[in-house]
Amino acid sequence: MRTLGIDYGDARVGIAVTDALGITAQGLETITYNGNDKKVLAKIDDIINTYEISTIVIGMPLNMDGSKTERAQKTEQFIHKLKCKYNKIKIETVDERLTTVQAHKTMNELGIKPKNKRNIVDTISAVYILEVYINNKRLPLQ
Repeated sequence: MRTLGIDYGDARVGIAVTDALGITAQGLETITYNGNDKKVLAKIDDIINTYEISTIVIGMPLNMDGSKTERAQKTEQFIHKLKCKYNKIKIETVDERLTTVQAHKTMNELGIKPKNKRNIVDTISAVYILEVYINNKRLPLQ
């Protein structure tokens, strides 16, 4: 069973999945949806069926002080839709602070042209969200 990572944005949603063992994260795609959650949910249906998803992890946008951003409310509404539609799948959130910054840094290091960055930044951010989740699961309980 795999884990699905989601970077939920205003116009685009980045999607990533773990390998079958839950050790690594790979970017799948960026869904351009312009506020139409039905399009995103239909695509998530396909991904859940194709990859046998057992857990969905979605990035929670927080301010640097840990407080919720304005975007967090929209993300929580989307999480509610996920929980209603996929009530047999575990749904968790992770702090997504700086994932977009890390994604841009990675793209710069790889020499990605600026015109191409917009199409992949959300997918890379979804990978980082999944990596945070994977790493947190590995940490021993304190």
